[in-house]
Amino acid sequence: MNPHLAPVEVPDTEALAHVQRLCDLPAPYTTGPEADALFEAAMAESHAWHAGRSDLFRSLLADTPKTPAPTVGAQIRTPLLHANFFKRHEVLSIPREEVFLHLTSSGTTGQKSQMFYDRWTIRSAQRMVARIFDHYGWITPDQPVNYLLYSYEPAPDLRVGTSFTDNYLCDFAPARHTTHALRHTGTGHEFDVHGTIDALRRYAEDGLPVRILGFPAFLHFTLERMRAAGMPPLDLPPGSLVLLGGGWKGHADRRIPKEDFYAEVTRQLGIPPERIRDTYGSVEHCVPYIECTHHRLHVPVWSRVAIRDTRTLQPLPYDRPGYLHLVSPYITSVPAQSVVMGDLASLHPGDSCDCSLDTPWFTIHGRAGVSRNRSCAVAAAELLKGMS
Repeated sequence: MNPHLAPVEVPDTEALAHVQRLCDLPAPYTTGPEADALFEAAMAESHAWHAGRSDLFRSLLADTPKTPAPTVGAQIRTPLLHANFFKRHEVLSIPREEVFLHLTSSGTTGQKSQMFYDRWTIRSAQRMVARIFDHYGWITPDQPVNYLLYSYEPAPDLRVGTSFTDNYLCDFAPARHTTHALRHTGTGHEFDVHGTIDALRRYAEDGLPVRILGFPAFLHFTLERMRAAGMPPLDLPPGSLVLLGGGWKGHADRRIPKEDFYAEVTRQLGIPPERIRDTYGSVEHCVPYIECTHHRLHVPVWSRVAIRDTRTLQPLPYDRPGYLHLVSPYITSVPAQSVVMGDLASLHPGDSCDCSLDTPWFTIHGRAGVSRNRSCAVAAAELLKGMS
């Protein structure tokens, strides 16, 4: 068995039996009544788990809700916690000695979400990623690749979630060579645009597939700089893959429409559109959302997504924009199984996408309002200042 797909055991096999069964489902986009019933039972177990270990969640579950609209199952309430809550509070459902990993959401300054994971939580989230990669045929243990990472070069005490994720994604194909675009200087990180362009040139000649991971703004900036320098397009080897994450937060003035951006990547690097995918995720909710071949963020079987009205927090129907509400029972370390994000999004029925997947999908429309809180993408975007 591929080690990334190996079994992982919940902390309590009796109390979390349905959580185990749900997270053990191998097909990432399974649908149907049985999957829905299993998800509902797993959420009930997750609520009981956190209510017994977190005073905060126990009080939320006991309160009469102002918005009594369930997201999963007619009998399963989903108390809401906003992602910003975790920027100001550390709330655990496990003893600190059971913390396996500690990550933050932001870059070098600003308020950070402090998220703590036990071994089950982070390993089950990683297995979700592996199953989606396996679904798309992206686990290639016999095919070495070259990596270009538009994320932070590892450094002592660096706990940024995106850096951890991108380095984990390098485990699915053996690395011949790896280049980090955001180089560690000893006091921080700087965007090495010239080193990045040199790496792309070398990789184009090397003959091995190239995997480009990380913030889209940096890839866009690289392509702009190549055009400004009069460089001809490169033809990266067949099998190359672009997997983006982190959004354009903090650099909206340079954002271009997704279709134009993907066309730019295809034109200048020779990577076909179906091998260019965006992703969505956060340290507060580690379930992976990865675009299909038609570039829709489909909801995997291990989670559910709702859209909440920005005034009333009532759930909205398909195609209406509001706060993105993410639900999953996988997390046992922190009561973050029902999180309202700061992103505006809309949800769409599965059959409205022309790909083969049946699960609903969502579109991110941007951040809700203006906040002093900075995500890792915001911090990274600031590194671009002065580069153009």
